[in-house]
This record gives sequence, C-alpha cells and structure tokens, in this order.
Amino acid sequence: MPQVPIFELTDRAIDCEQLKEALRDDRAGALITFEGVVRNHNEGKKVRALSYEGYEPLARAEALRIFAEAQERYQIIKCLAVHRVGELAIGEAAVFLGVAAAHRDQAYQASRYIIDEIKKRLPIWKKEHYLDGSADWVNCSHGHDQEREYEHKPQLAGGK
Repeated sequence: MPQVPIFELTDRAIDCEQLKEALRDDRAGALITFEGVVRNHNEGKKVRALSYEGYEPLARAEALRIFAEAQERYQIIKCLAVHRVGELAIGEAAVFLGVAAAHRDQAYQASRYIIDEIKKRLPIWKKEHYLDGSADWVNCSHGHDQEREYEHKPQLAGGK
C-alpha cells in the first residue's frame, strides 16, 4: 500500500535534499524530482523577485486529489510536493515535487501530470516583481480575484 502523499505550503526555504530522502523506498526503482526555481526574467522583463499567495485548506485538499489521481493512473509508490508562499529571491526553490515508482516511465509520467495539475488547479497565485519597480500577477489560471470567493482571506503557511 503506498504511503500517504504529502503536500505543504510553506513560507520557509524548501529543503530539497531532505525531501528527496523522504521519497526513498525499497519498492521504488525510480525517483523523479522537480525543483521549480525563481529565474531572473520572464517574457522579456527582468525579474528581481517573486511572491506567492495561497489558500492552504483548498490547496491541500486539491493536491491530495491530484496525488490520488496520479497514483491510480501511474501506480506510484510515493509522492510529495512543497510550494513556497511569500517573497522569494532569484535562485530560490518555489516548488519541489517528488515521485517514487517501481519503473521510470511511471515516475516520469506521474511527475509531469502532478506538476501540470498543481499549476492548473491549486489556488496559488504568483506575482512577479521587476527591476524597474513594477509588478504583475502572472500565470494565474484561477485569477487572483478568486480569493474573494472564500469566506476568509488566504492565510500564508505559518500564519502570516
């Protein structure tokens, strides 16, 4: 029976090495990890930092649904994901995803499926801060205004 998947929103730096160790399992012949890091540019603009907001209760519930879908489709053994919230500097990990499976094809397919679904379905909003002092919400398939649909304003991990 696969271990219960893990999902977390955090305002602390992501310890990717510790998360890789948590994926280890004697049944797994493949461990796939993905680290999404903050880059210094997007669509021709020079980026100085990113900030993320997320609605944790809904994000966690939806992530667990995505993990269950991936487990059913690809027979993965373990999966976990951690996404940052708050302000991030260039080079920092914004998201970590790890998948363990018996075979590499299952792990690759599940990893791609999970990260794509996380980006599409989770209430996590990204704001780019540019070197020229401007800022824009970007790649927000849910739209930043969606938070108004919730009874409470989104709470960042750690209660901030």
